[in-house]
Amino acid sequence: MPITPNVIAPPAPKSLAETGLSLVMMRDILLKTVFRMNIDLVSDIARVIALSPQLTQELIDIARGQKLIEATGTLHATSGNEMGYQLTDAGKARALDALSQSEYFGAMPVPLASYAVQMKRQSVRNIRLTRAQLMGAMGHLILPPDLLGNLGPAITSGRSILLYGPPGNGKSSISNGIRAAMGDKIYIPRALAYSGQVITVYDPIVHSSAEESVDDPNALRRTSGRFDTRYVYCDRPTVITGGELTLDMLDLKYNPVARTYQAPLQLKASGGIFIVDDLGRQAESPQKLVNRWIVPLEEARDILSLQSGEKFTVPFDTLVIFSTNFHPNEIFDGAALRRIFFKIKVDGPNQEMFLKIFAMVARKKKMPLDEATLLHMLKTKYPTIQNNFANYQPTFLIDQMIAICEFEGIAYQMRPDLIDRAWENMFVREEKIAR
Repeated sequence: MPITPNVIAPPAPKSLAETGLSLVMMRDILLKTVFRMNIDLVSDIARVIALSPQLTQELIDIARGQKLIEATGTLHATSGNEMGYQLTDAGKARALDALSQSEYFGAMPVPLASYAVQMKRQSVRNIRLTRAQLMGAMGHLILPPDLLGNLGPAITSGRSILLYGPPGNGKSSISNGIRAAMGDKIYIPRALAYSGQVITVYDPIVHSSAEESVDDPNALRRTSGRFDTRYVYCDRPTVITGGELTLDMLDLKYNPVARTYQAPLQLKASGGIFIVDDLGRQAESPQKLVNRWIVPLEEARDILSLQSGEKFTVPFDTLVIFSTNFHPNEIFDGAALRRIFFKIKVDGPNQEMFLKIFAMVARKKKMPLDEATLLHMLKTKYPTIQNNFANYQPTFLIDQMIAICEFEGIAYQMRPDLIDRAWENMFVREEKIAR
């Protein structure tokens, strides 16, 4: 586990004022939630709006004083004799009016200023990795000895990294290994509030939440309530994009039907890793993509815009990893390259490393090694491609031989003729095809 000093949990608000939200916003979210979810118990409402039962009761009492909520007069014996509540006709009308302005309901959002404070507590730049920890996360890869020495400082800095080199040599696997090495957990807001607008952040596709502790009502000590449940306790997030990445994916997404915003990819990746794979395959040029990142990479802040055109600043606390098969000088000018802090070449293996990888994959897949087949491969096949070894090739060739053995109904085995058949699928001959 990496050393991450002072990952302090966001404290649970002890009063409505400590939420940092206006009473009108909280009241309207409460009314919309009760209306949309048809829930009536304080304990259920509290869980959904992510406030303590005490603060939820205070909010209900405020709405009752405004004649928007009323008690049903029914005690629920199965729920600790809780009193039920329902919206009055005026409350339903107010809920519908609030929904016409924004369909958002559920967890109370976190004010942007509070989120910025929490991001400092759990900054990706606070992570300190040792060589042993990085090796542990990448133990399944056979890497040149100097590569880990270059990766370690890059990860610890929390700055941008460019991985470049020929295809099929594990740049994507290394990116995933970095993610695994980070290993700890942080707090992701369910939603943010800015200028009266709600921006949803938590995304179950991106964020892997830890198990929530549920209190035993008979326990002497309660474990919940130790942090603000408007956040979700998650693994550090990883967002991976490839050729589909476009510049507009880095902007706020406004839903005109729900009248709410969704956080862009880099905001969802805050506190974690943003991987841009296959750089150079996107519709936008690499130069344009990096130009969009100049302010975030240099100043640790990003600038987003609302539909109204109002611009505002959010923390940019993300380890950005660019991965490309192109030489950096082919796709960037000098100014762009200066903005990328670490540039690490991931090259193909030499013959010795290739054979180690081949043996490791064969052992894992229960394919017995055969010396004559290996010599045939090295002396006959690889000279045809100028001995350009790549890390993906052992897995590819062995999987091909396994598929042939299973089809032919024979035990897993390496033979020169099987290597020849596997080789035919690894490359396509240059030839003209009549159409």
